[in-house]
Amino acid sequence: MRFRLRAAAAAASLVLPLAGLVGIATPAQAATNVTATYAKTQDWGTGFEGKWTVKNTGSTAIDSWKIEWDFPSGTSVSSAWDADVTSSGTHWTAKNKSYNGSVAPGASISFSFNGAGSGSPSNCKLNGDSCDGTTVPGDAAPSAPGTPTASEVKDTSVKLSWSAATDDKGVKNYDVLRDGSKVATVTTTSYTDTGLSAGTDYSYTVQARDTADQTGPVSGSVAVRTTGGGTNPPPATGDKVKLGYFTEWGIYGRNYNVKNIVTSGSASKITHINYAFGNVTGGKCAIGDSYADYDKAFTADQSVSGQADTWDQPLRGNFNQLRQLKAKYPNIKVLWSFGGWTWSGGFGEAAKNPAAFAQSCYDLVKDPRWADVFDGIDIDWEYPNACGLSCDTSGAAAFKNVVSALRSKFGSSALVTAAVTADGSSGGKIEAADYAGASQYVNWYNVMTYDFFGAFDAQGPTAPHSPLTSYSGIPKAGFTTADAMAKYKAAGVPASKLLIGIGFYGRGWTGVTQDAPGGTATGAAPGTYEAGIEDYKVLKGSCPVTGTIAGTAYAHCGSNWWSYDTPSTIAGKMSWAKNQGLGGAFFWDFSGDTSNGELVTAVNSGLS
Repeated sequence: MRFRLRAAAAAASLVLPLAGLVGIATPAQAATNVTATYAKTQDWGTGFEGKWTVKNTGSTAIDSWKIEWDFPSGTSVSSAWDADVTSSGTHWTAKNKSYNGSVAPGASISFSFNGAGSGSPSNCKLNGDSCDGTTVPGDAAPSAPGTPTASEVKDTSVKLSWSAATDDKGVKNYDVLRDGSKVATVTTTSYTDTGLSAGTDYSYTVQARDTADQTGPVSGSVAVRTTGGGTNPPPATGDKVKLGYFTEWGIYGRNYNVKNIVTSGSASKITHINYAFGNVTGGKCAIGDSYADYDKAFTADQSVSGQADTWDQPLRGNFNQLRQLKAKYPNIKVLWSFGGWTWSGGFGEAAKNPAAFAQSCYDLVKDPRWADVFDGIDIDWEYPNACGLSCDTSGAAAFKNVVSALRSKFGSSALVTAAVTADGSSGGKIEAADYAGASQYVNWYNVMTYDFFGAFDAQGPTAPHSPLTSYSGIPKAGFTTADAMAKYKAAGVPASKLLIGIGFYGRGWTGVTQDAPGGTATGAAPGTYEAGIEDYKVLKGSCPVTGTIAGTAYAHCGSNWWSYDTPSTIAGKMSWAKNQGLGGAFFWDFSGDTSNGELVTAVNSGLS
């Protein structure tokens, strides 16, 4: 649900219908199927409230609309809601938000704005058509311009040139996009971008606009690295994988954006990012949260590039932010992770036709809008031929069949990885699927060596949720990192394809009276987002460490008992991982770390 605030402009509402009906059309629809009516709904002398109402009078739903008009000099829009309103001089443009572009047959939507001055709209256009509802026959969008070439590359500037696009009515201008964000609109086929940072990587594309203001497809991209510098973050050192999960929903309540990976200093200390999660449904890979993924507009202060998203740029959301991150840190590879605890129920259907599933995943990951963002795919199936949120009975070979199909479709150059169980108990989940046979098709496994114990057993006993080794009194044998890794290696999985997992959070109980593990409890300890779970950045201050056991810290404060990893315990786990010959480490997730990334620093230092 979305809420908005606006000022009450007058004690009494004065409705003054003004402009006539105008037609809106998508390329496949006649303009007369949609109309828009403008009215001045309030007037308080020095300003007014205007309202456009779009009505679909046709028999087919439309999925977007754009209204353009001219105001006389001295009349302007000061604020708007339910539409993105921009201007160029006295010419104004309003475009639907992500949530109200679709208008069903017979339905209507409205957006309003506060204005200054006393003028009325004129010269209206709707999706490039004239205000009388007639379409322009055969008016097609322009072609893609040629891929830009870079010349005169300097410390803070670069000159770009490209071959012209074509259009049946003529090309009006070109938008120049840097790292996916528009930086200029020009009428020629060249542009010099200035104000850049020395020794920095950028990616440029170009998009044409015709005389009806229709934009065509984006050109191919050219990578540019400015000269000079010396302060550019170095690539992560060592040959170990240092991977962090970035969650699509973290941009909401947690307010953790891709930019935070940069400001925390973590970007120069990692090698890979898993973007979580894509959905698995109907036997296919699917978008998880379209708004977060590719639609949300980030403000300048939230953006990696320091530039605000615009309503008409080709790609927004987390995907565009990841693109900007990769431009600044070209050593980082990004994988799109599908499944997770909530969406793993779809893998059983996918396993019935692995080739079709792989094709759907390839089509989504390699979608032209964001193909350059992702270097591969990760699947998080919890759990093949075993039970997680739901139970899977697809058989021991299903997991191997699925990753084999993914490797076949994505090819040898792409990354194909999987998050896998750490249940090293006798007869446990590692034994339920052919992880050894599947390992030939993956670059590595993210072994989820955390969440062994927690307040899902409400009465306890209290135990560290991520023990490295066993200890006297452990609630369940085999629930340790060492046991899990040993079982995988004994089955034939190469140690270099196993990554140790670190939780950037703790699990805790309440109603606990004793410091040492093994105490009884009455339930889950309070947490910021979920009972029984709390971020490290909170726990380090609210419940400091009491002691360590099995390579992991625990803390008893008041009646609450928590276990979590610290920079010190992470250092110990990284040393153990190197001695075991493991391929590296991963963590869940960035947002649990401190603002200066002290846990990421510990992972990087421990593996370097």
